[in-house]
Formats: sequence, C-alpha cells, structure tokens
Amino acid sequence: QVQLVESGGGLVQAGDSLRLSCAASGRTFSNYYMAWFRRAPGKEREFVAGINWSGGIIDYADSVKGRFTISRDNAKNTVYLQMHSLKPEDTAVYYCAAKSSTQVVTIAARYDYWGQGTQVTVSS
Repeated sequence: QVQLVESGGGLVQAGDSLRLSCAASGRTFSNYYMAWFRRAPGKEREFVAGINWSGGIIDYADSVKGRFTISRDNAKNTVYLQMHSLKPEDTAVYYCAAKSSTQVVTIAARYDYWGQGTQVTVSS
C-alpha cells in the first residue's frame, strides 16, 4: 500500500503561483511513476503532469506546458507541482496518484493509489 497526502492548495489570483506537494508513505516511493491529475467542477478527471522514478521522463498536458513543473525528491518521498501564471481555468481539485510503472501513464483508471485531493481556486 502507498498512502498519498497532498498539500499546498488555496485561493489565488490569476497570474499567481502555487506549489503543491504530495507526501508518500508505505512502499518504496522510487518504484512508482507519480502524477498529478485534476478535476474541475462538472468535468472528468484529467492528467496534468507525470514523472518517472528518476525524473528523466516527464510529461505534461498541453494546457499546462510552460507554466507547470513537476518534480520529485525520492529522499523525501515527495512529489511537487510548481504552478506559475495560474488561470481561472486551472481551478480544480488536484490529486496526486501513483502507479508501479516505468512508463508515462496518463489514464486515471490505470493508477493504483490516490490522495484525497487539494483544492486550487484561481480568481480572475
């Protein structure tokens, strides 16, 4: 089992920055491909960014490329999502997810573990 706990969400204005953290516990963190998803009101959960164990394979949704950066610290069992130039359309509950894989995985149903989510609200 892997337990994931997100933090760092909040209410910000358009153009602001925010950093989300996801602390993992349980099995060996470095064995897992980690990702951030988000779910906006009335929409499906969507892939935001993912990173493999070494940080050598990173993938982003087109909507966040150039604005968001995913990173991980295996020594701290933590994955981060640095968000810049936030827009109102970034408003959503952001979830951290983990999957035992070495490859990019963008489909939510394929993930093994999920955090409880953290709300990000961007006002215009």
